[in-house]
Amino acid sequence: MHYKRSLLLSLLVVVGVSGCSTFNNTPISTFGTAELTPMTNLTSDMLNLPAPRGKVVAAVYGFKDQTGQYKSSPESNFSTAVTQGGSAILLKALRDSKWFIPVERENLQNILTERKIVRAIEQPGEGDNKNPIKLPSLMGAKLLIEGAVIGYDSNIKTGGLGLKYLGVGGAGQYRADQVTVNLRAIDINSGQILHSVSTTKTVYSTQLTSGVYKFISYKSLLEAEVGTTLNEPVQIAVQEAIEAAVVNLIAEGIDNRSWLLANEADYHAPVLERYRQERLRHTEPMANKKLQMASNGFSEEVPFEQHKVVKDSASVIAPLVPMAAPVAKPLVVKKKKMTPTAPVETSQPFGFE
Repeated sequence: MHYKRSLLLSLLVVVGVSGCSTFNNTPISTFGTAELTPMTNLTSDMLNLPAPRGKVVAAVYGFKDQTGQYKSSPESNFSTAVTQGGSAILLKALRDSKWFIPVERENLQNILTERKIVRAIEQPGEGDNKNPIKLPSLMGAKLLIEGAVIGYDSNIKTGGLGLKYLGVGGAGQYRADQVTVNLRAIDINSGQILHSVSTTKTVYSTQLTSGVYKFISYKSLLEAEVGTTLNEPVQIAVQEAIEAAVVNLIAEGIDNRSWLLANEADYHAPVLERYRQERLRHTEPMANKKLQMASNGFSEEVPFEQHKVVKDSASVIAPLVPMAAPVAKPLVVKKKKMTPTAPVETSQPFGFE
């Protein structure tokens, strides 16, 4: 009887609280204030780049999500895993780098419509002596920046650790996702892809929990749990990957003389040297693989079945050939002489605007 009475009292309290909240029409205030988007770990590198000889006018028509990934089922089956505002992030990164002058192309039709409205408003009538307004022409781009979010891999690494002793313990878990973006710089005069850069950012999620489940006395149970979860924002991760791609694109263009520095002494600036070392670190494994194949007698220009590894004749050839038989000469592969071809003409270095 006492149990039923307590249950009925609890139901009345819940109904009363919900009823008060239903008839309360006072707007709910927000928690905290809006702030500027925080800088990433690479924003300072982008802002500290050496000055260019001249900014390059660049156009961005879009930055698509080509991953095809959606959020997991508990959240939503119709929400994409990465942000759809990549073009806005890219335009801001290009402008903040002070190396490019980005021009609007994604919503170009809106600009053209507004220019028509201005001309229609300022158009003089039949009896007016006003001159028709002349709007300046739009700025044409010399470089086209294309790119996309090309990969989002979930749960590439998971792990955790937990410990309990006499009903008291804690645990920690983590998960790592990975987002990859690609950025290309295209010369609009020839359509040639001048540079292509891919960058990857790992997105971490952690969870820490602790609890107590213990009898402190006869028929007295103590149970308590506390935990926290920290998820790295995917939008910030995409922003950092795009900024890394922009900085690498600028550094690679400086090395290839696609665009020039205002002061050639800045060629060995610390921020540029750091990205050169990073690029070299990623290209060294392929170079070491080619050197190892060459040292073993293999070449990428010769089919695999024509390779012949020459070893010590006493250990390899002698047991296989009779003493009186002459030793066969090792196979010599003659490489065809390549006739020199004229270099491909490229456009003049950017940065003279």
